[in-house]
Amino acid sequence: MRILILGGTAEARQLAGRLAARAALRVTLSLAGRTASPAAQPVPVRSGGFGGAQGLAAYLAAERIELLIDATHPYAAQISANAARASELAQTKLLAVRRVPWAAVAGDRWTDVADVEHAARALGAKSRRVFLALGRNEIAPFAQAPQHHYLVRSVDAVEPPLAVPHARYITARGPFSEADDRQLLHENKIDVVVCKNSGGISSYGKIAAARTLGLPVIMLKRPELPDVPAVETVDAAVAWIDHALASGMARGV
Repeated sequence: MRILILGGTAEARQLAGRLAARAALRVTLSLAGRTASPAAQPVPVRSGGFGGAQGLAAYLAAERIELLIDATHPYAAQISANAARASELAQTKLLAVRRVPWAAVAGDRWTDVADVEHAARALGAKSRRVFLALGRNEIAPFAQAPQHHYLVRSVDAVEPPLAVPHARYITARGPFSEADDRQLLHENKIDVVVCKNSGGISSYGKIAAARTLGLPVIMLKRPELPDVPAVETVDAAVAWIDHALASGMARGV
């Protein structure tokens, strides 16, 4: 079975690792190419975009892909939409791996907002010390709120820097523990955290740390994603593939 995994997440890397040694499978992992130094991957990697849904459908047909797995980030709505449409065009089976979102628990002080622009406005007029735990390509709207002091953490350097007078940048790759993030927030005297509801455990440290320190969190709501066959974990994805192999579903038998 030829499988294409749309990746960029820990789940995509873990799933590729689980499938890499199987002689019955030929797995390729696709990365968007936005990270300068991506983590090592256990299977062959294709880097860069496809040219929208039509381009992805053409690739699926040309490479005779029998199963497309969308294991992209929960906020990669356009890629997920392209995957759904491409699977229809190419008549290729599609499975999405979607993390369960975090749920607020006692002690959490969350404010849900629709997008980054609303997050910037939600900070208010008074100067605050803000931890931005967002992608480096998503923080530009905070230039409209230059009164705040920003701490920005991203995998790659932010270029160009945010157009504000007070900003500090950290380049680091998770996972981040609660203890480490608690120390980071405390040492930088952070007043508020801005992040996405990514789900999973690798980036939950900041949420737990904010709860312990009594800090508010401005949380970007998840986008709407296509209604396609989906599982929540890597284990469930492997089980789904095993069932497909056993029943001949993926080959249309």
